[in-house]
Amino acid sequence: MKIAVYPGSFDPITNGHLDILKRALNVFDKVIVLVANNPKKQTTFDVNERRNIIKNVTKDMKNVEVDSTEGLVVAYAKKVGATALVRGLRAVTDFEYELQMATTNEFVDSSIDMVFFMTHLENTFISSSSVKELFFQGLDISKLVPQEVIHALESKK
Repeated sequence: MKIAVYPGSFDPITNGHLDILKRALNVFDKVIVLVANNPKKQTTFDVNERRNIIKNVTKDMKNVEVDSTEGLVVAYAKKVGATALVRGLRAVTDFEYELQMATTNEFVDSSIDMVFFMTHLENTFISSSSVKELFFQGLDISKLVPQEVIHALESKK
């Protein structure tokens, strides 16, 4: 069984994230969406809220699990028997950051591959930060995120 880990902060999960997840499910037998918790990072949703939102959004997707970690993502992947980390690319600016992360991960454990997926064109501008900014400015974000995310954001007003 080919297992991949799809790590991120997912604060909140967007349609762009889901696009990458669906692509990964075409390649891997199981994908674990991993909420990587960085206690130093200011987030809108705590880890449990993010996990619950993702579980609700992916409940109808076969072969998806949701978990979280505060440790190294590569160590988590090794622990669950994953052979790859899944990452999404939207634009050239993502590539520089992802290249640095990939080389760092390879330094830690070269047995875990990095697999990159490009989002569909309509998702290239979506980020969790921009979604939150647009929402809190009163704009309709229903084309950018699942309805569950909008409900969760409404509870933060």
